[in-house]
Amino acid sequence: MSPLIIEAAINGATLKSQNPNVPRSLDEISTCACACIDAGATIIHNHTDDSIIQARHDASPYRAAWTRIRERHPDAILYPTMGGGGGHTNAKQRYAHIEELADERLLQLAIIDPGSVSLGPYDSDGLPMAIDFVYQNTFADVRYMAESCCARGLGAHVSIFEPGFLRVALDYHRAGRFPRALKIQLYFGGPALPFGLPPTERSLDAYLAMLEGTNLPWMVGVLGGDVRHTLAELAIRRGGHVRVGLEDFGGDGKPRNEDLVADIVAMARQCGRAVASADEAARLIGLR
Repeated sequence: MSPLIIEAAINGATLKSQNPNVPRSLDEISTCACACIDAGATIIHNHTDDSIIQARHDASPYRAAWTRIRERHPDAILYPTMGGGGGHTNAKQRYAHIEELADERLLQLAIIDPGSVSLGPYDSDGLPMAIDFVYQNTFADVRYMAESCCARGLGAHVSIFEPGFLRVALDYHRAGRFPRALKIQLYFGGPALPFGLPPTERSLDAYLAMLEGTNLPWMVGVLGGDVRHTLAELAIRRGGHVRVGLEDFGGDGKPRNEDLVADIVAMARQCGRAVASADEAARLIGLR
């Protein structure tokens, strides 16, 4: 079985009021990322203080943090988020910082989100909160992201929030229109976020049936839940990979990102599976 790739999504939209250990400042982000890599992670995903609702993100905070991280870990695989879609923006604006960082050779991996999904928490009545937020990626947006990555030789983190996302991704893959280097990120909706498939074995089986025969590397993550207590061990035993981090975490306590990484490393050892180095992770994904 191939070595286990561990990704740490270290902040996202998580606030200090939710967990004081979430890194928000430049110093905190670089320090936390290095701690996660030291603990066993090979991929770091971070946001800056630019809101996901903003049309265009600033490349400067990524550049600054990543320069510090790579002083200690030159082979670290780092990638950013992007702004949400909608009538206020377009794919070119949303992808501008990604293209800027790639053209500066600071980026190997970019995000491709091949679909749209309503996102939001529950309200006090236990119903999905009545907010008007859709994380929107039209088919035209997907085409732009795919072509931009291919033109720059970037690998792709392909986000799968719903089964329809995976259908679109596989269509592009079969047509040879996605980057050759990619990983399929299977997101499951935890107790705090009513979207997608729940983090159960049957849900994972459904996705793996769709992926059968593709030999694409896949990774599980649970948004608004705790992947450690749901799908991590199952993914490790089945040859998949695992994403943890305070962007996704909705479990008990106030852990640090590096604690979550260490827990997955310990789980891998119990399962008899090696943890990937940065070079091994790059090879498994197909990155140059």
